[in-house]
Amino acid sequence: MSRPIRVLIAKPGLDGHDRGAKVVAASLRDAGMEVIYTGLHQTPEMIATAAIQEDVDVIGLSILSGAHMTLFPRVRQLLVDAGREDILITGGGIIPKEDMDALSAQGIGELFGPGTPTAALIEYIRHWFEAKEQPTA
Repeated sequence: MSRPIRVLIAKPGLDGHDRGAKVVAASLRDAGMEVIYTGLHQTPEMIATAAIQEDVDVIGLSILSGAHMTLFPRVRQLLVDAGREDILITGGGIIPKEDMDALSAQGIGELFGPGTPTAALIEYIRHWFEAKEQPTA
């Protein structure tokens, strides 16, 4: 890779459980990525603004509150409105399979449930980034 992958990890909404987000942030950092962790209780507007200001490649949202069908699309729409639909939005939490499919259809990247090895997320982000960075013919 020509440069480190920049990832913003965020906890949107009122969910106060951030252990998983911190584990993911540390794992991505250990894998050589630059990681910004925004902390708890972030609004979609705060997340999108931070992602744009920090010029990240990826946003990882950790949502355990059940508000995933509202929060993921809102962050995505804010990025689209700002002309930054190139930022991958991925994440995890307690998200039913049918909701994962619906979010994917709206342009959200792969979502990961509890117990997913961090290696799977790292591999997904690396493959996405490599494909994005490939020169077009």
